[in-house]
Amino acid sequence: MPLEKPIGPEAILEKKKKYIMPCLAHFYKEPRQFVKGEMQYLYDSEGRKYLDCFAGVSVINCGHCNPEINARVVEQVQSLQHVCNIYLTENFVNLAEKLAEVTPGDLQKTFFCSTGTEANEGALLLASIYTGRDEFIALRNGLHGRTKLTMSLTGIQMWRTDPHPCGGIHFAPNAYCYRCPLGKKFPECDYACADAVEDLIKTATSGRPAALIAEAIQGNAGIITPPRGYFKRVKEILESHDALLIIDEVQTGFARTGKMFAIENFDVVPDIMSMAKALGNGAPISAFTASAKIADTYTKPGASTLGGNPVSSMAGIGVLDYIKEHNLMENARERGQQLCDGLAELQKKHPIIGDIRGLGLMRGAEFVHADKSPAAEELDRVLEAMKDRGFIIGKNGVARNVMAFQPPLVITAADIDNVLNNLEDVLTELGY
Repeated sequence: MPLEKPIGPEAILEKKKKYIMPCLAHFYKEPRQFVKGEMQYLYDSEGRKYLDCFAGVSVINCGHCNPEINARVVEQVQSLQHVCNIYLTENFVNLAEKLAEVTPGDLQKTFFCSTGTEANEGALLLASIYTGRDEFIALRNGLHGRTKLTMSLTGIQMWRTDPHPCGGIHFAPNAYCYRCPLGKKFPECDYACADAVEDLIKTATSGRPAALIAEAIQGNAGIITPPRGYFKRVKEILESHDALLIIDEVQTGFARTGKMFAIENFDVVPDIMSMAKALGNGAPISAFTASAKIADTYTKPGASTLGGNPVSSMAGIGVLDYIKEHNLMENARERGQQLCDGLAELQKKHPIIGDIRGLGLMRGAEFVHADKSPAAEELDRVLEAMKDRGFIIGKNGVARNVMAFQPPLVITAADIDNVLNNLEDVLTELGY
């Protein structure tokens, strides 16, 4: 049976205005309706093809409609979709076993849910159960979810829409070297932003925080990438106060940074780790994981109706197998370096690119004016022009002035050259 003709972007916008809550915005002044995905490419309702450089915000790491993963998902859909995890099925324990093999250090036991927000909420709950404490530390400009607690721990004002946030939360400076919140320079600063966690514990908390939660790389903040020794210093400080380190890998996990998890780039093992997005390659699945010592304190009844259902779990198994079999970590490192080098060349010719940062295929280019103030409107014009040329690139940053490259990890060297060449043309045409 043939598919109905797509209704098109204008009709979608009309329905969106009538039926969808207005908190949900969209990219582009002239948005497109996407109707098909094929590995690193998207297609719109008019048949136009696009190179996807954002992967649904770090979700489609293994490519759109990946045939190897989808074949396994379809087979599962046709045999057993759901019974709830209070009954015995095999896929979710097999996926948990695989996660124990690829997560850092002694992280071993997992709880499955459906969204990154749920995973972070669960990680925070586990930290409170284990420590018997209820104060938390987060980093400025971090983003951890849309529930009351995770939104309260989010350090970006535009995402803190709850008019009555939770108490007992304290914010430490983030490691934003391009715009250091402490006005210092690295490496002369000697990780002053990490040392600020110690001061915060002593002056703003009871002295007994449960945990600090942080993204290994702050995605929505603008691909803020700490110096290599930052998390080691933070972990030492937390351990001296018997507090835990929770690492939010929702956006950075599953080969995105050239390692299976971004925190591995910093040689630190977190006490608890959350994950989502790319774990399902589009299927709704998330998880938080911890060492047996910590996880085994979670003994009161807990379940998630859809968490780790057979279909999503099969997608997760397929993702882990595909990453390994197709060397996606290596490709993320190589293509990420190619992208970074190319952006650095563009920066020499186009001073609107003020800073380039990130790891692997999670890269940000911050757009600034001559006085270093954010150039958000200029970035929007660049992204619109790139979209019209067939490239979907993200944006983030507190001022929405950071061009975000987070493509499917199956992207090729030719694809990177293509997007860089077109970006140079657009920057030149716009006089940036």
